[in-house]
Amino acid sequence: MISRLASSIAPSSTLAITAKANAMKAEGIDVVGFGAGEPDFDTPDYIKEAAIRAIEEGFTKYTPASGIISLRKAIAHKLQVENNVSYTPEQIVVNNGAKHSLVNTFMAILNPGDEVLIPAPFWLSYPEMIKMAYGEPKIVYTLQEEGYKLKPEALEAAIGPNTRAIVLNSPSNPTGVVYTREEIKAIAEMAVKHDLWIVSDEIYEYLVYDGAEHTCIASLSDEIYKHTITINGLSKSHAMTGWRIGYIAAPLEVAKAAGNIQSHATSNPNSIAQKAAEAALDLSQDFARNMVKIFEERCKLMYEGLNEIEGFNLIKPQGAFYCFINISKLYGKQYNGEVIQTAADFARVILEAENVAVVPCQDFGAPDCIRLSYAIKEEAIIKGLDRIKKFVECME
Repeated sequence: MISRLASSIAPSSTLAITAKANAMKAEGIDVVGFGAGEPDFDTPDYIKEAAIRAIEEGFTKYTPASGIISLRKAIAHKLQVENNVSYTPEQIVVNNGAKHSLVNTFMAILNPGDEVLIPAPFWLSYPEMIKMAYGEPKIVYTLQEEGYKLKPEALEAAIGPNTRAIVLNSPSNPTGVVYTREEIKAIAEMAVKHDLWIVSDEIYEYLVYDGAEHTCIASLSDEIYKHTITINGLSKSHAMTGWRIGYIAAPLEVAKAAGNIQSHATSNPNSIAQKAAEAALDLSQDFARNMVKIFEERCKLMYEGLNEIEGFNLIKPQGAFYCFINISKLYGKQYNGEVIQTAADFARVILEAENVAVVPCQDFGAPDCIRLSYAIKEEAIIKGLDRIKKFVECME
């Protein structure tokens, strides 16, 4: 019999949709997959070459649990130059991807029963990670008409005697929302007022468009800095999802605790990937900036195309690489006798009927919504939008 903890952890619906779409592709079916949570670009050659050098030079042994000092210095330099926030290498912990960074963080700060506030819509792994650390996820719902942004008064109303932390994610998965500096500061000051940890997931920081700007929460003030645990990594910014390098930048007590946890769980991040990450943090390289330009063009294409589909209700994304659509106006309609009553119904039927994979967002705290990723080629976006439009037009 498995543990109660394992039984309480929900599987990832995004991975389930992707697995089904991939199985159909393996059968030779022409599937347009809008489920991707990773850039469709290859890792840049200069990063690959650093990894090859590491192998050739025999850099294949254990490293310090929190990561090699040269990489932690490079991360601290990046944060100082790009985000205007100062960390020592001792405050940096390099992990096996930003997911691992989050799990280590929650294990470092939570006791059984501690609550963590999560604004909805949210990335579906947050509640499960919190439960893995024996915490209690508490969802704070936001409104589409308010841009799916958490308001300080809603945050304060949700805070209770067991509240320990709040998770913020800007740019956001799944909504594409980017908080302004003033909005972030108001929420952060409320968290400081109530002595909460701010777990700031900034993995999409480079992916901002249309004049939006990313705000590093820890840079806002000395008091906010003391309450902030910054989570970031190289998966989205440098097309390094499979390399599995993320990091925590935090007050020393948290960094030490997270590093100690990691020392027992995985020993250290992959040594070769650490050398690749060090190369990726060469701030003179233009890979991320060039990738963002392409994503911005795709974002415009997808947003305009989705807006032409009757029954779709969406806000314009300003970051990440997702469009987030409320489809509740389609409820009650049917396609070939199949009645659409939920976003999950929509996702299942359109995959079967039109070979288009979209992500239903019940597990993201938004049961009436679907998420589409534009981390795919432009021709695939156009083909997929045509199929979706045809599907909706055939509903009665």
